[in-house]
Amino acid sequence: MSGTRKGWGLVGLAALAGGAAVAWFGREVPRAMGGRVSGERADRVRRSPQWRDGRFQNTIPTLTMPSNTAKLAHDAFFGGQVRRPKRDIPIVDAAPSADATGLHITWYGHASTLVEIEGARVLIDPIWSDRCSPSQEVGPKRLHRTPIAVDMLPQVDAILISHDHYDHLDMATVQELTRSQDAPFVVPLGVGAHLEAWRVPADRIIELDWNEDVEIGRVHLVCTAARHFSGRGLKRDGTLWSSWVVQVGERKVFYTGDSGYFDGYAEIGERLGPFDVTLIQIGAYGDAWPHIHMFPEEGVAAHLDVQGGLMIPVHWATFNLAFHDWSEPVDRVWREAKARGVRLAVPRPGERVDVDLPPPVDGWWQAVA
Repeated sequence: MSGTRKGWGLVGLAALAGGAAVAWFGREVPRAMGGRVSGERADRVRRSPQWRDGRFQNTIPTLTMPSNTAKLAHDAFFGGQVRRPKRDIPIVDAAPSADATGLHITWYGHASTLVEIEGARVLIDPIWSDRCSPSQEVGPKRLHRTPIAVDMLPQVDAILISHDHYDHLDMATVQELTRSQDAPFVVPLGVGAHLEAWRVPADRIIELDWNEDVEIGRVHLVCTAARHFSGRGLKRDGTLWSSWVVQVGERKVFYTGDSGYFDGYAEIGERLGPFDVTLIQIGAYGDAWPHIHMFPEEGVAAHLDVQGGLMIPVHWATFNLAFHDWSEPVDRVWREAKARGVRLAVPRPGERVDVDLPPPVDGWWQAVA
């Protein structure tokens, strides 16, 4: 009898645990999916030149759904890609410098980057969670740890978001930055609805359309075009996506956000360039979605189009989001940069790069690939 009671007790505990998990999933996942664009925000969205036929649209026709699903399935199961490094990705644990003069870039992994520009600091697309997903139980998991705790970041002047996909806009990171920082979140149109749902104060949310800009202290931020899409659930393109220009004085940085290659880069370069340094998306590409993420060679072309000086590749080595070797993007970028005479820096996660005196590319990833 006692054994039976014990057995039923274990079943009961398992049922309770399962119920708690379901309750957590049912509560946390919808919260992570964000908010709905409504009210005055929806009115402003509908007035955007980018809003047509009930959604945001790119400047040129863009395929945002994967094509050739048969090949996609084959690559997923039989592609033979090396999806993870064989050894730990080297991390630089150096604490943030108190000296923010000059122009320095610290890449923390994926697209998360700290720009230190003539005494000001701008944090770009921060994600500190283990997974880029609405649930921390499932979804793409980090290939390396974060180089620094989010609450150890220096105080920044602005937090930039390029679009609302989970690998660029992370609820837990936003909530922690809301507590630990005083800076405003500067986001494309509509993305503020997610932030408000996560209790970011309204006076810390600045939403911009393409070609709009804002001054925050000495920092001049320009929201520029990109070729991508948006959405954190089944509905797509209800919020805008963008690239960004960060400028203080004569020093300028360009960040692509997520984007396919398009003629908008040449226009950005002509109107707003040249740039001291570019942060270029190079990973998560594929033949099935050629319009929404750049191939590495296109990333080099984009750098040249915007009239960039030093190129720093981002959006690789942290999350598996496509069917290519984890290190392939940077191998291809390095080869193309050498062929086209482009200055390149490939920092380890957490490594601070002086844009005026960048370290030589040493192929560190090949030792762990």
